[in-house]
Parts: sequence; structure tokens; C-alpha cells
Amino acid sequence: MMSPKKQGLHWAMSVTGLHFFLIFIWGFCDCQQIIRIEKCGLACSQGFKCKRKANYDIFNQFCQDPPASLSHSVLESMKISTVMKCVKKMQCSLHVSVKGTVNFDENINGVEICALSLDTSWTQCKSVRLTRSKRKNSKEQKVEVQYNCFEVTAGQPVQVTLRTIPNYCSVKLEQQYLVEDCRNGDVGKNIPICVAGKLDYKMDKVKKAISIHVSDFLEDHDYHVRLCHKWFSCDDIGSHALIKAEDSSKSVSLQYSQVLPCLCIEGWSAIPDSRRIQLCPFKNNTEALWDGVTYDPIKHILAWKPSCPLQASVNLCWQTESNDQCVTLPDSSRAVDGKVEYGDLDTHPRLCMKFTTQHGSWIRCPFANGLFTGWTMKLESTPEQVQLIITSQTKAVFSVNVCNRTQLPLCEPLQKLPSLLVGKSDSVILNISSDICGSDICIQGWRTDVNYSVPVQICNIPCSLASLDPTSDNEKCLKVITSVATFMVLVTTLAFIGHLTLRALYRRKLDHKSSLKAKVQHISSGLASSVEQRVSILYVKGEEEGR
Repeated sequence: MMSPKKQGLHWAMSVTGLHFFLIFIWGFCDCQQIIRIEKCGLACSQGFKCKRKANYDIFNQFCQDPPASLSHSVLESMKISTVMKCVKKMQCSLHVSVKGTVNFDENINGVEICALSLDTSWTQCKSVRLTRSKRKNSKEQKVEVQYNCFEVTAGQPVQVTLRTIPNYCSVKLEQQYLVEDCRNGDVGKNIPICVAGKLDYKMDKVKKAISIHVSDFLEDHDYHVRLCHKWFSCDDIGSHALIKAEDSSKSVSLQYSQVLPCLCIEGWSAIPDSRRIQLCPFKNNTEALWDGVTYDPIKHILAWKPSCPLQASVNLCWQTESNDQCVTLPDSSRAVDGKVEYGDLDTHPRLCMKFTTQHGSWIRCPFANGLFTGWTMKLESTPEQVQLIITSQTKAVFSVNVCNRTQLPLCEPLQKLPSLLVGKSDSVILNISSDICGSDICIQGWRTDVNYSVPVQICNIPCSLASLDPTSDNEKCLKVITSVATFMVLVTTLAFIGHLTLRALYRRKLDHKSSLKAKVQHISSGLASSVEQRVSILYVKGEEEGR
């Protein structure tokens, strides 16, 4: 069975823990009004006199066994609260007020109250001597002792101890207490280190400058303003200004290099341990984060370093020819934990980096501008066979497969073809059977001398065309259309010339017939005239003979 002394100690510890929890929760509430005092001091309940000892008794730290006649409840309770003493607006200080209830008897002559700052290990103690008034003659009397001069700072954790004088072992009350911090509305407006001021800003994107105006900060004090990148702390980026107390405008302009989601404006009063206020207005401007992709052509390293802290993953991927999707390359996933690097990779224009966060995905293709060396693959055919031609600007090794396209961009391998070694700025030809053709049959090639390579596919291979270069289908159609058009123009021209020739011949024939007809008519007219003349002559001659 637990002794009365241990029961009392266990009960005190339980109450202490519960009380600290409640005070901890209450400390985060911004609605608590802090009690004001004009001056701090010591007070006792009516009927008792209390007097502070001038010097701190260090020997009272060592305890002695309690006498048998000492009541177990000699120290009945202890209450802790925060009070505020103000000189003027925004010029206040915080103090811990301790009120202890003591059942006074002949075995004690006073109490000692101590406040230990848990963050600094600074201890403040006050010894109080208690005496009864003459009218109080009872053997055991209850007295309340209050002391409210323990100066503390906002948000400071303290441990308060109430013990007897003399110090009896295990006869004490202890509580942990958390002072209200700057999030408390009353503390935030009146304690100097909590008065952070108010920041307003305007951006000038042309000059890359932010104009900052400060208000509601401490009078007669300078004020610091800077731009920073917020990580675990706000890292300075070299843009800083000090607004003097006598500056009536309370404004300053700061330059920036890039608008990032972690770019913040930070301000604080020029006093020690002053609270800092931060304004981060560009949190949603994540697009600029993905522009820092770099490639080292000497070390062959593709790298990206985040300019701001974020939770994201990075993958290498290759864009399809239609640019409608970027297919992730195997074993390329990286969690963002500082700088992300990929070494020994194919600098193909369709090789990209894909960044994924909880808000979406972004793709950057650092080789799409064509500034880095690459390679191409095409097909050409003869009546007997198909030729695969790979051209590379660097020395490289390639693998080639015949595959069946099941669903873009997936291609199921059907036949592995020999590997190809291509020299710098050279081409290699691989002969392939002309039977390899069909709408779903593809030739797929990729580099095997690097860690990451883009697979290039030539699909939908016709079986009857003379040239199967996947990039020349439009040219072939244009040639066929041009040939047909030329033939039609030639036929039309010949037909038109024939028509003109026949028409000319027909006219000549008509003219000849007209000429012949005229001649016949002329001859006929001549003959008729001759006959008529002869008949007339004969007639005249006949008449003459008849006479």
C-alpha cells in the first residue's frame, strides 16, 4: 500500500501534468486577455504578514526530514498566471504571478517561490517570511501568498516551485507553465519583441523590384527589411535595407533576380530577439522552378537543382512523335533531395525531364533546340531487301529490334537484329528482309552505350513502296501527284494541238472544194455560151437559105 507521503507526491505530479497540458493549450489561444498590473510585489491574505528576505538563502536548497507533527497538506495549492506591466503603448513587459495556499503551523516560518526558465536555465527565487497577526491565535491557519515579479519573455517555458522554509524533503509543489507567445493578440500588440509591423508591397516587373511599405511597428526604432528564400529558415539573397526611425515614408525598394514560390519579404524591428514577420506572395508561381535544367557536355551530366524546398519526384522520359505523351524511362525516378543528376545519357532531342508534385506535372526537354549531337534512323528498300540506315554525330553502339506495335508507345519485341557500331559523323547500313512490313510492324533502335537512351520507332511499313523512309511519305505522295498532273497536262496539250491541226486541214479541204466548184461553174458557163452562139448562127443561116 502506498504511503500517505507517496500518495500526496503522486497526486501532485498528476495534477502538475494535467495543469501544464491545459496551460500549454491555453497558451496557443489568441483570445486570452492578459491581466494588467501597475507594479509588481508581494502580498499575503488578511490576518498574516509577509516580508521578503533581503538575501537569497542558498542553504534552503538542501532539504531536511520533516517532523512527524508536520501536516501533509501544509502546501495546499499553487496557481500560476501571466500579468502585464506597461509603460506606454507597445512598451509592456510580461511577469509570472504565483499564488500559493499554505496551511501555516509552528513547523514553518515561511515559504520560498522559485521560477526556473527551462530554455535558459535562469532561476529566480524569492524567500517570504510569514508571521501571524496578533488577533490570529489558532494553531493552524490558512494563508495565501502571491508574488508577481518574475519577469519572463513571450512563449517562455518555466518551472515554478513552492517549498517551505525550512526546506522539508518531499514537501513542495511544482508546476510547469508556458507563457503566452506572440500569437496571443494581447501579447502580440504590446510586447516589443512581438511587434513585427505590417508589410505591404508593389511589384515592378520591368525593373525587377519590389516596393515595400511598413506600418504598425515600434516607434523610435529602426526597422529591417530584406528579401529571402524560405527553406527551414529564410536564407538571405543579398537584398536588404534598413528603414530609419526618422524616415517618414517608411518605404524601401528591393531588387530581385527571379520570382520563385519561396521568395519572401521579411521584416523585423531593430531590437534583440525581435519577432520577424514574413510575407510570401509568390507561393503559386511554381513554373519558374523547372527552368534550372543544365547539361555539362564535358562530364556528360544532366542536372537540376531546386531553387526552393518542395516535395517532388523527377523522371527521365521520351516524347512520342506526336508529342502527346512523355514515356518514363526505366530506373530513372529520383526523389527531390537536393541536386538531381543523370550521367552518361543520350542527348536526343526527345529526351526530357518530368517533374511531378501533388499539384501536377511539368516537362522540360533540354536537347529539343538541337544544339547537342544526336542520331537518326531511316529505312530504304530495293526490290530484294530493306536497308536500315543509322547516322550518328558521335561514336555510338545501337541495338535494333523488329517489334509488334500493340498500343502506342508499347512495342512487343519479335526479332532481335545485330548490334551496330557507328563511328563519329558516320552512317551504317543493315540489310533487312523485305518481308518485314505491315501496319503494326515496327523497327525500333536505341543506344546501348549509355545509361539512358530514347527508343526511335519506324512503324506502319508498306510492303510495296520503293522508299520506306518514315519521313518521306508526303514527298512520295507529292511525286505521284506531280507525275499524274504532268501526264494529264501533256495529254491535254497534245489533244489541243491535234484539234487545231484537224481544224486547219478541214478548212483547207473546204477551200479546195470551193475553188473546184467555181472552176466547174466557169467552164459550164463557157460551154453554154459557145453552144448558144453556134445555135444562133445556124438559125440565121437557115433563115437565109429559106429565103
